[in-house]
Amino acid sequence: MGSDSDLPTMAGAIEVCEEFQVESEVAIISAHRTPERMVKYGKTAAERGLKVIIAGAGGAAHLPGMVAALTPLPVIGVPIATKNLQGIDSLYSIVQMPGGIPVATVGIGNGKNAGLLAIQILGTQDTELQKKVQEYREKLSLTVLEKQAKLDRLGYKEYREKM
Repeated sequence: MGSDSDLPTMAGAIEVCEEFQVESEVAIISAHRTPERMVKYGKTAAERGLKVIIAGAGGAAHLPGMVAALTPLPVIGVPIATKNLQGIDSLYSIVQMPGGIPVATVGIGNGKNAGLLAIQILGTQDTELQKKVQEYREKLSLTVLEKQAKLDRLGYKEYREKM
């Protein structure tokens, strides 16, 4: 969830859900421009069957925190890079939640990690999903080892030229 301008960043989370074959819901909601919609969405999320909410926000970045205040579900905030402050403002707004209303926060612009964290949270109650996470991580490890083998084979200069 977030503004339509956040969709390119949030696409990473959507793609991760698709990769892990986890249903997701995509919603355009603004804490400031559609506050009633945000309240209804947050208050009904759990009863509608949602398990985790990922909310992207830039600038004042109120959406993740406001939604977290409205739902018992875990909320993951994605700070959106902004024109003037490159997302530092968004990061600070999301990560500095008051005691009692936590929002897990990923790096600026990192919708993919938000999706992966949501999958890991869901995996605590789903052994098949947890197994898929382990397989995903094994693939990441193999990718690094393959890159090292290529570097060993080609040497630094040639490796850099082929990147």
